Amino acid sequence: MKISDFSVRNPQFTVLIFLLLCALGLNAWRDMPRTEDPHFPITAFQIITIYPGADPYEIEREISEPIEDALNRLDDVKDMMSTSRDSVGVVFIEFDAGVDVDKKFDDINRELDSVRAELPGGITRLEVKRINPGYTNIVQMALVSDTVSWKTLGDLADDLQDRIERLPGVRDSEVWAFPQRELRVEADFKRMASLNVRLGQLLNAVSGRNTNIPGGSVEYGSRRFNVQTSGNYETLDEVRNTVLAGDGSRLLRVRDVADVRWDYGPDEYTARFDGQRAVFVTANQKDGRNIFVTREAIGKVLDEFQRTLPAEVKLELGFDQSRNVDHRLKRLGADFAIAIVLVLITLLPLGLRAAGIVMVSIPLSLATGLAALHFAGFSLNQLSIAGFVVALGLLVDDSIVVVENIARYLRMGHPREEAAMLATRQISLAVLGCTATLLFAFLPLMALPGNAGNFIRSLPLSVIFTVLASLFVALTIIPFLASRVLPLHEHAEGNAVLRALMGLIHRVYSPWLRRALGRPKTTVALSAVLVVGSFMLVPAIGFSVFPKANTPQFLVEVELPNGSSLAKTESVMRQVEALLLGQAEVDHVMANLGHGNPKIYYNLFPREFDSSYAELFVQLKRYRAGETNALFDRLRHEFDKIPGAEIVLREFENGPPMDAPIAIRVVGDDIPQLRKVAADVERIFAETQGTRDIGNPLRRSRVDMDLGIDTVKAGLLGISPLELNQSVRAAFAGLTAGEFREEDGDTYPIVVRGPLQARPTVEAMQGLHVGTATGAQVPLAQLTSPRLIDAPNAIYRYQRERCVLLTAHPQKGYNTEKLTREILKKLDAYDWPEGYRYVVAGEVKARGESFAGFGTAILVTVFGIMAILVLEFGGFKSTLIVATVVPLGIMGGLLALFLTGYNLSFTAMVGFIALTGIEIKNSILLVDFTNQLREEGVPLDEAIAQAGEIRFLPILLTSVTAIGGLSPLAFQQSALYSPMAWVLIGGLITSTMIGRLVTPVMYKLLPPELRHRRVEVGSL
Repeated sequence: MKISDFSVRNPQFTVLIFLLLCALGLNAWRDMPRTEDPHFPITAFQIITIYPGADPYEIEREISEPIEDALNRLDDVKDMMSTSRDSVGVVFIEFDAGVDVDKKFDDINRELDSVRAELPGGITRLEVKRINPGYTNIVQMALVSDTVSWKTLGDLADDLQDRIERLPGVRDSEVWAFPQRELRVEADFKRMASLNVRLGQLLNAVSGRNTNIPGGSVEYGSRRFNVQTSGNYETLDEVRNTVLAGDGSRLLRVRDVADVRWDYGPDEYTARFDGQRAVFVTANQKDGRNIFVTREAIGKVLDEFQRTLPAEVKLELGFDQSRNVDHRLKRLGADFAIAIVLVLITLLPLGLRAAGIVMVSIPLSLATGLAALHFAGFSLNQLSIAGFVVALGLLVDDSIVVVENIARYLRMGHPREEAAMLATRQISLAVLGCTATLLFAFLPLMALPGNAGNFIRSLPLSVIFTVLASLFVALTIIPFLASRVLPLHEHAEGNAVLRALMGLIHRVYSPWLRRALGRPKTTVALSAVLVVGSFMLVPAIGFSVFPKANTPQFLVEVELPNGSSLAKTESVMRQVEALLLGQAEVDHVMANLGHGNPKIYYNLFPREFDSSYAELFVQLKRYRAGETNALFDRLRHEFDKIPGAEIVLREFENGPPMDAPIAIRVVGDDIPQLRKVAADVERIFAETQGTRDIGNPLRRSRVDMDLGIDTVKAGLLGISPLELNQSVRAAFAGLTAGEFREEDGDTYPIVVRGPLQARPTVEAMQGLHVGTATGAQVPLAQLTSPRLIDAPNAIYRYQRERCVLLTAHPQKGYNTEKLTREILKKLDAYDWPEGYRYVVAGEVKARGESFAGFGTAILVTVFGIMAILVLEFGGFKSTLIVATVVPLGIMGGLLALFLTGYNLSFTAMVGFIALTGIEIKNSILLVDFTNQLREEGVPLDEAIAQAGEIRFLPILLTSVTAIGGLSPLAFQQSALYSPMAWVLIGGLITSTMIGRLVTPVMYKLLPPELRHRRVEVGSL
């Protein structure tokens, strides 16, 4: 018994299946996680090290290189880069796709443990960060006040953080832009000199007294006692009363030479919200959670917390990712509504009842596809949403073909049930072959390697699950409904719309088809010329990888010459901030001084501490393509007027992380020579018309202060290098002497330092003395000859070699691919010094990695589809006839991209691969029916003409419904979705119009041998 016969003859069982599919879909819709972007483990990590006071050379030599050497021992390393700046070293390592991310995380920590003893002792932070979209913050809040103390703001921020972290859907919450609280031992250098107290004495006394060393145990009689030693500090008075020295008559304590109090470290990272001082609190979501549920829970916490705030502190919500997700879902609903109306209109030729039956397949297929995607562990995000919208234009194809064939059998006089079973049985082989080819077009996309493949995987999966569901619905539910609903007695030629459409087919298509059959070679030749001509448009279309995200958020990066003070950076940042707040389209501005904004987009990572850097995160009221792009152009023009800084407006982009669209990495060992070569490359960038925002990190060297320590004099006076270095470090950065643990378990560093206001200044050295071996005190000024020296602002390394990355962005109206080719041509002609070379980065590198799997995907698609066609038709001639439609579809896709102005992007390539299966699907219907007619004894030319006319209607309807379903995506002006939609629409138009002439002509030129034994499908 066939599955379609079973469903027709067992209506109660079929109704239960119908209800089950609906229930599964509703349950999945309720429980499915909702996120803005797909969550997947990226095989890359950041190792961040903070070593206060160290210059880039020290960071490179003592931190970056040892860590790189250790990590290089690991297997599967793909890329390794490092940046060594003042006080900060960041090593980025990426592994080959497909490795176990958790295992690599453990391997990295193991290697770091093995070299930790070799790293300097002054490191205050060594952290391994996973790079995972799931760690992106979904909310960013601000506690705003210009008047309350740091302690008040800090306590409020910690309270809010604790409340949010207790929520079940929150993975982590963090406080940002808040100076670290410390137990400060502020040394009075002049007092220490007068009492002959060396800094080493003070440091050793505090750290030694705070050391908890168990004394062991003793026995006394029948009892055993644990021996307690001095132990850790418990109160500030214990720190103040720590003994430094004594002579039998009096004691010298810490309080005699230092002020002990609670305070805050240097203001290395501060923030502002809409022009006022602020502390940021962020939260990210656990995997597999619904962002709306998590956001609702956070909202309740914020409402409760708001009521506890003092009057002078405001709580503001600056960023809420759920708004972006909600906007996409609402847009999805609107797209579905429009698409369903368009699909319904295109189905009118079948009649209202037939159209209604076909429409049933939409919610059933989508519900089943949604449930399958949920069970597979994927979320509802912008890629899976796009997949469902694409599937909307495809899932009715099978149902249209089945219903149209059943209606044709009814017009031939068959009873309802018999017509449903016979018609479905006749068309089932073709429907199965069509769906299989469509699936083979999307299946290879699931196997695309690398992060780009992980990023888009939910899109092909949503299409595959939905199309499979539509096949099941078309062979079961649709025949059942048709056997009960379709009118038994209908006009032999259908309703008025169908008669009008068939009349149009007979008057227009039939004559053209017969002319083409009369001149087959001419038809094929003209088609070949059109295809070749369309391929010549490829250079004009250009290439890109992943497009802009089109979100109502963006960043403004402000970078001053390295070595600039925080005060100078802040003055420029405030100019930018005032300019942004003056724009009517701007909702909020979150300014970060000395640090990047917390992570609020999955492929952007915050810059670590840098006094010459500021970053402003801007939340717009809404995103409108034309209006927002005009705002960006206006702001860039205004930013160019601000002197003394490089100011870059960065729009959020889809896809894996990328430095800039145009990026060249210059590799060489000597920093001065590297700077010279980089300047030449920068000039090449500038001379290339169409580039903007050119970045060269080595454009300017920085100026540092070398104390010029006289080591000979220090040695003669018996001053140890350790004592001297500790004195200087205490004056500026401070020396950690242990930790102070409060009763609630919180720990804070005990820092011995000189007088400090907000930030260290040169005055910190005044009165600084260094102790000699005899105990005498020598002013530091007698041992130094300070001078200013040139120093690198940062040292960059790529694959364990020094380098510099130069970046640029294309101006509006210029193509990245063309600009890059022009720059590379000039670089090849450049006279490179020995030992120096360039490595292409940016979009060229990203495209190579992202498109690397397309070759395999295309091969699998082509040969998989050919295998299906050979199985279905039993020969290569029919396979070749069907395959000739592929270049015609590609022609239409290229024309559509050219006319709409989109590039050949990653998603456009996805569209071309999917188009292969869709257009072959339509040709199968034509070739299969032609073979059936010939098997029934119809002459070749008459069989071709008759099949062309009869099958043109379902092919036209399926193509038009697909176009109708894709139209909302195409006209959405989404840089991510629209190129793919236009490729499919353009390909469907040309393959339907021209392909319906070329396929019959190829059949005539290469008539296949017939198989008189036909295969039935659909058996249970």
